[in-house]
Amino acid sequence: MLAAAGFYGVGKGDDGLSIHVIYKELIMKRFMLLFAGLLTASLAWGQVKVVYHLSEGTPQAARAIGNIRNHLNADSTVKIVVVTHGAGIDFLLDGAKNPRGQPFTGDIGELAGRGVEFRVCNNTLITRDITKDKVAMEATIVPSGVAEVARLQAKEGFVYIHP
Repeated sequence: MLAAAGFYGVGKGDDGLSIHVIYKELIMKRFMLLFAGLLTASLAWGQVKVVYHLSEGTPQAARAIGNIRNHLNADSTVKIVVVTHGAGIDFLLDGAKNPRGQPFTGDIGELAGRGVEFRVCNNTLITRDITKDKVAMEATIVPSGVAEVARLQAKEGFVYIHP
C-alpha cells in the first residue's frame, strides 16, 4: 500500500486514507514508543528508596545498623528511612545500648549524617507512656509506624526490608 504510492506520494491507500495521514500516524506511534522507552529508562535509573522496618528490639536494631552501613557503602545514593514501632523504638530512646553494652547514639548520629532518616511511632510512645523528649533528636515522630511503612511503600515507591 505505501510502496505503491511511493511512500511520499499523495495517493490514497486501500482504505481510502491519505498516505500523509498514514505517515503521520506512523511517526506518532514511533514517537510514543520512544517516549515510553525513555520514561521507562528514567524510572529504572531513579534513586533507590528503602524502608527498614524495625519492631523487635535492640538486637534487631544492632543487626539493622550493620545492614544499613553495608547498604550505604555499596550504594551511597540510596535513600534509607528507618521506621520503628513497638520494641523497635528502644534503640532510639535515651540511654539505649547495643547488645555489647555500647550506646546507640554514635551509630544513630553517624547514619543520620549519611542521610538516613529515623521515624518513631507515636502510638507506641503513648501505649508505653514514653515522653517525646526521651526520643533521639535525629528521629521524627510519626502518628503510626505501620501506617508510615505502608505509605512509603504505596505512595513513595520505597522497597521493604525487615532485617
